[in-house]
Amino acid sequence: MAMSLDEAFPRYDQQNPAAPIWCITTAMPGCWHRFFDTSPISPSGRYVALTRMMHEDRAPEPGEAAEVVLVDLLDGTTRVVAETNGWDTQLGAQVQWGPTDRDLFFIDMDVAQWQPFGVRLDPESGERRELDGPLYMVSPDGRTAASPCLRRTRLTQKGYGVIVPDEAIPRNHGAVDDDGLYLTDTLTGKSKLLVSYRRIHDELLDPAAYEGLDLYGFHVKWNLQGTRLQFVVRSVPAGGGEWSSRRPMLVTMRPDGSELHLAVPAELWARGGHHPNWTPDGEHVMMNLKLDGENMRLVAVRYDGTNPRAMNDHLLGTGHPSLHPNGRHVITDEYAHGTLADEAGTTPLRLLDIETGEETRVARIRTRPDLEGDEKILRVDPHPAWDSDFRRVAFNACPSGKRDVFIAHLGDLL
Repeated sequence: MAMSLDEAFPRYDQQNPAAPIWCITTAMPGCWHRFFDTSPISPSGRYVALTRMMHEDRAPEPGEAAEVVLVDLLDGTTRVVAETNGWDTQLGAQVQWGPTDRDLFFIDMDVAQWQPFGVRLDPESGERRELDGPLYMVSPDGRTAASPCLRRTRLTQKGYGVIVPDEAIPRNHGAVDDDGLYLTDTLTGKSKLLVSYRRIHDELLDPAAYEGLDLYGFHVKWNLQGTRLQFVVRSVPAGGGEWSSRRPMLVTMRPDGSELHLAVPAELWARGGHHPNWTPDGEHVMMNLKLDGENMRLVAVRYDGTNPRAMNDHLLGTGHPSLHPNGRHVITDEYAHGTLADEAGTTPLRLLDIETGEETRVARIRTRPDLEGDEKILRVDPHPAWDSDFRRVAFNACPSGKRDVFIAHLGDLL
């Protein structure tokens, strides 16, 4: 007989949460879930898929293994289903579900060649298929993985690709024609370069503004319909640069590479902004952005860059926002050093009503770990993510100073 969450997992009840919240990783500490655009909760709602690091007291070295972990919400058990060398400290091994509970995807790596590759695993049978190309986010039907070069992402920010020696990272010189956004067929394993940085440069950018800059890819996201991709591209001075020199922009396209658009140019993003995400209609991007150069708001813009507008004129934009399909409720978080954080390192999990302007503090919880590391690569971002029914949210936190994963049931708040 299935156990209730209260029978299987401890409740988080500090600071009067507005919804039931359970910690699901007490049996296996060091776990975290991927990002705010994919749910770690399986399509059936039974399993939660996570990455687990073996230590939290130092930065990992190239070649160190992590684990892919499944938590069973019905019987309360936790088990390791795979080991991987293809991971980093923020998005783990890109562990995510395909269309069924028997389609689990993650990254592994050949450490002899320092070459990452995607894996499709049936966690029930153990059947494993290794893909030819990288994997960052899988399409909703599970057929196609989209990704930048996961080694090169470290050149603009550590924590989001794979951990390799510096000498194993290829360098781009300008807008190259042999690197960009890759697609991999998860059934055949075959991979191809869909759109190169040279094409993005030539079709969308002012060449004079990008002279002496190298282009690299960062986040890639499918919309819920699987009909469009968004791709964060960063431009850095030759040889690298500081955060302020990365000049991010957002490019969108169809999965065949057509309809290439600049949705958020670097000049607009530079006013102050972060964390674009698709809205449920699949036609608009939302992100935290200072349209007026002063006030951070939740902003929506069409995939082709037209009609950027504040979704609410008063609500503060923070963290990693995701819009519910009802078009009204946004779940988001805050950084441990952000505007809404306190000295103890606690931050709010926020449910925003963009129609009324009301905010519900779902929880306040510590998200600053005992050790954040150089460049804060060991920080714990909550990355709240809706499940497939849009009733529950999974998020990361560290109330004890060590990372754990939590599930909040928001049904009564929607």
